[in-house]
Amino acid sequence: MDFLDAIEAAESWLRTVVLNEWTLYQLALIGVGYLVSTILAKHIEPAVEARARMIKGNPDLLRVIIAFMRRLRWVFLIIWLWIADVLLLRYGWPSYRWLVSTALTLAAAWFVISVLTRIIRNLMLARVVAVAGWSYFALYVLGLDEVVLAALDRVAVNLGAVRLSMLIVLKAIVLSAALIWAAVLIGNVTAHWIDRSGDLTPSFKVLISKLIKIGLIVFAGTVALSATGVDLTALTIFSGAVGVGIGFGLQKVVSNFISGIIILLDKSIKPGDTITLGDTFGSIRDLRSRFVSVITRDGKEYLIPNEDFISQQVVNWSFSSEYVRIEVDFGTSYDSDPHEVVRIAIETAKATPRVASTYAQPVCWMTGFGASSLDFKLRFWISDPSNGLTNVRGQVLLALWDAFKAAGISIPFPHREIIMKTPVEVTRGRQYADKAGAAE
Repeated sequence: MDFLDAIEAAESWLRTVVLNEWTLYQLALIGVGYLVSTILAKHIEPAVEARARMIKGNPDLLRVIIAFMRRLRWVFLIIWLWIADVLLLRYGWPSYRWLVSTALTLAAAWFVISVLTRIIRNLMLARVVAVAGWSYFALYVLGLDEVVLAALDRVAVNLGAVRLSMLIVLKAIVLSAALIWAAVLIGNVTAHWIDRSGDLTPSFKVLISKLIKIGLIVFAGTVALSATGVDLTALTIFSGAVGVGIGFGLQKVVSNFISGIIILLDKSIKPGDTITLGDTFGSIRDLRSRFVSVITRDGKEYLIPNEDFISQQVVNWSFSSEYVRIEVDFGTSYDSDPHEVVRIAIETAKATPRVASTYAQPVCWMTGFGASSLDFKLRFWISDPSNGLTNVRGQVLLALWDAFKAAGISIPFPHREIIMKTPVEVTRGRQYADKAGAAE
C-alpha cells in the first residue's frame, strides 16, 4: 500500500505541477528568452569585445572582462528570466514560476562560474571546476544538497580523537583552492596596478607586489583552515619539525628567498638592467622569489638563483645610469695624417644612430706607433646596452671603413720582410767545386 501511495503522490505532483498549462507557459518563456538573448548577443558582443581589448597592462583582468563579454547571451537570458520571475511572483501563484525560478538560478550560477574559471589557464581544469561548481548549485536548487552532503559525511575515519570525513576533506580542498586562487588573482591584479605607478622604483614595485601576494596567500590558507574546522593552535605542534626541515632540507630555498628580499630592498638590480654574472651577459627580465630571470641576446633565458647575486661579483651596466662607454681599437697606415684620422673617426661615431652624442661627445686618441700602423682608440657612449654591444661596435667599424676608404686612408695589414744572406765560405767552396768539376 505504501508503494502504491507513493506512486499516486508522484502522479498527482506531475499532474498539478509539471503537466499543466503554466509549465508550458514557463517553457515557452525560457525558450523565447534564450532565442532573443542569442540574437542580441550576436550583434552586440563583437563591438563590446573590441572596446574591452583596449585595456592594456592587466591580462588577468582582461581575461575576466573578455569572458564576461563573450557570455552576454547568458546575461540577457538572466535579465529576461528575472523580469519574468518578478512578474509571475507578483501576479500569479508560486506554482506558476517554479520552472522559471529554477532556470534563473541555474543560469546565473553557470554564468558566474564560467566567467571566473576563464582565469584558469588549464582548459581541462577549468572545465572540471565549472562542471563541479554548477553541479553543486543544481543539487542546491533541486533540494538534494543535504542528502548528498550527509552521505559524504557518513564516509569517515577516526584518527584518535579526530573524525575525518570525506565532506571535511572536500570542503578543505575546495575552500583552500578557491581562496588561494582568489588571493593569487587579486595579487596579480594589484601587481599590474602597482607596476603602472610612475612614482615607485622598479625594485620597490616588485617588492610590494610579492609581499602583497604572500600576505594574501597566507591569509587565504588561514581562513580556509578555520572555515573547515581545523584548530590553528594545533599547528604549533609541527613548528619544531618544520624548523628542522627548513634548517636541513630547505636551507637553499630559504637562502634564495631571503636573498631575493635583500636584492629588492637594496635595489642592486631591477627588471630591465643589463648585467654580467660570470659568463652570462644579458638583461634582467623578471625577479622571482627563488631566482632571477636573465635573457641574453641569443634568446637564452638563464634562471640564476638569488643567492648568486649576493655571494658573487655582479657587473650592473645600468645600476646608476643607462649610459655605457664603449671602446673601439683600429689602426691606419703611416702615410695617413693622424689629425685627419681623429677628426674622421669622431664624425663617423657621431653619425652612428645608437651613439649617444648628446650625453657625451665621442673622443679618439692616438695610442702608439705600432709595428705596421698608427694605433688609435675611439670611445663613445650608448644608452641602450640591453640591445647589444657587439652590434654597435660592428656598426662603428663598418662606418670607419667606408669613411677611411672615401678619404683615401688605408688600413694596413701586418707584413714581414725576409732577407736571405749566403755565407762567404760556403760560396767560395761551391765555386772551387764547380771549377774542379769543369777541369775533369
